[in-house]
Parts: sequence; structure tokens; C-alpha cells
Amino acid sequence: MANGWARDGAVQDQIDDTVKDAVLRARVTMRTGEGSEQCEDCGEDIPKARRAALPGTRTCVACQSTRDTDRRSVGINRRGSKDSQLR
Repeated sequence: MANGWARDGAVQDQIDDTVKDAVLRARVTMRTGEGSEQCEDCGEDIPKARRAALPGTRTCVACQSTRDTDRRSVGINRRGSKDSQLR
């Protein structure tokens, strides 16, 4: 695939780097250690199945969903588009 002055395989390298960054970001945000039986945000009980599936969890499903939607995605523009170079 022709991509200007980029070498062959550069597009796949960009994809691989983006996936690697996303995996590392997800691992950093995962909690470890002892979890909680009550949600930190609302105080409701966290189901035993959730605590078994996600050790270290401190929020119920509803509150974690709210936290996940509030989280902004920050990334690097690896495409090198003309617009990104002008900024």
C-alpha cells in the first residue's frame, strides 16, 4: 500500500502501536489488591460474582459504567495527516 514516503508495513506498525497503547492504558487502570463489598460511589452491595470476576473492584456495575463514560480517550495521532501537522 503506497503511503507517501512511508516504508512498507508502516500502516500496520501504527495499528500495532495503537493497540499496544490501549492495552497498557487498560492494565494501568485495573485495580489490584483487596476489593470492597460496598460500592465507593453509591454504597450499594457489590455482587459476589462481580468481586470474584474482578478482584480489587470497588464499584458496582452501574457506577463503573458512569465512570467509564466520563473517562476521556486521549491518544496520539499516528496518522500524520496534513491537518495534524499544521497545528
